Amino acid sequence: MEAAPTLQDRDTGFPEGPLAAPTGLREPEADFDRSPEPSHGGNSHRAPTHREKRDRLRLIRTPHIGTVTFWQLIAHFGSATAAIDALPEFARHGSRVSPKSVPSIAAAEAEMESAQAAGLTLIAVGEAGYPPLLAEIEAPPPLLYVRGDPGIWQRPAFGIVGSRNASGAGLKFTAEISAELSRLGVLVVSGLARGIDGAAHRGALPFGTCAVLPGGLDRIYPPEHAGLAADIARNGLLVGECPPGFVARAQDFPRRNRIISGASLGVLVVEAAERSGSLITARLAGEQGREVFAVPGHPLDTRAAGTNRLIKEGAVLTTSAEDIVAALKDRLGDWARFHIGASTPGIDPEIAAIHSPPADSNRVDDGLTSLDETIASVLQLLSLSPIAIDDLCRMTGKQTREVHAAIVSLDLAGRLERRGSSHIVLRA
Repeated sequence: MEAAPTLQDRDTGFPEGPLAAPTGLREPEADFDRSPEPSHGGNSHRAPTHREKRDRLRLIRTPHIGTVTFWQLIAHFGSATAAIDALPEFARHGSRVSPKSVPSIAAAEAEMESAQAAGLTLIAVGEAGYPPLLAEIEAPPPLLYVRGDPGIWQRPAFGIVGSRNASGAGLKFTAEISAELSRLGVLVVSGLARGIDGAAHRGALPFGTCAVLPGGLDRIYPPEHAGLAADIARNGLLVGECPPGFVARAQDFPRRNRIISGASLGVLVVEAAERSGSLITARLAGEQGREVFAVPGHPLDTRAAGTNRLIKEGAVLTTSAEDIVAALKDRLGDWARFHIGASTPGIDPEIAAIHSPPADSNRVDDGLTSLDETIASVLQLLSLSPIAIDDLCRMTGKQTREVHAAIVSLDLAGRLERRGSSHIVLRA
């Protein structure tokens, strides 16, 4: 499966040669922060208003604000609109994000209008049509562009990935198992890459399939899959984070893989060399609590080295659709009771108290009035050794809201790093 561009065409699923991005409203944060976001399992977000969706687009397109920081800001201020309004105060404390770096309202509206003209729909976490399982992962993509029928997420999803330089046997097996899973009512999700991905989509196409793209949905990669993408849009769904016209770069492929695994109950790797991008998808699936499956191969076939290693490490050895259904029996049984359309990020108990603003316009203190003093207190306690945020609240004697405002400010200024969802450390 494709992972990232490179100049050397190894069996990594990489495109041949660097890809350039157009100018204009910014793509999703390039420097993806892989540190865990407070888990999203508790409180539910309502579907955002048009203004809030527009401001979420502005916020996630802002340099130095990735998905983790995005959800931290939403959690603290209750909305993207309020978070944007608070950025000048953080800029005063050394934030790398200045109010001028936030895309304008006009730029966000222009992107949304351009997408609509291209036949794309922008779906936010909390809205019907957002992949329900994806909404449960840590720091889910706040917004997705889709083309096709988002109603297919009412079916349980399953990812299939593998080598771009696939063998004939691998392609045949993939098409057959994809078709069989689809006949059983499973939605096959893949990345539209050459090789295994393409075979997975073609096998599932008569039943509907989902392709996740690393760039804009109007910039199909690889180009020879433009016809396949059109077929998928007519009988399935195309999904991506990037704005219309955006051409994928190296860092966009792992983010694409994260969506495939996050939206799925499990992921099957059919063929993968030791340095295959498909192994990134398998790793992400494991981190997201998804089941990992792998097809065994001949020990002398380099395209089987990665899958054979996955099996040694505990992946489910897979030779038929029955192996997948058996391993996912409990999850598939629960799917009928899955509340489609309502699975949205909640907030870790650690910051739940500051997530929900009061219903009236008189908001509680957002922690900014004492920001200077709180930052000084937090910095005094930070070191190169991780410390729990709960301990910082206790040691500083400050309220949770004040400490989290200071942490957000220091994070935006690039002065700290996160260790999991509950510990931070001073950046060396």
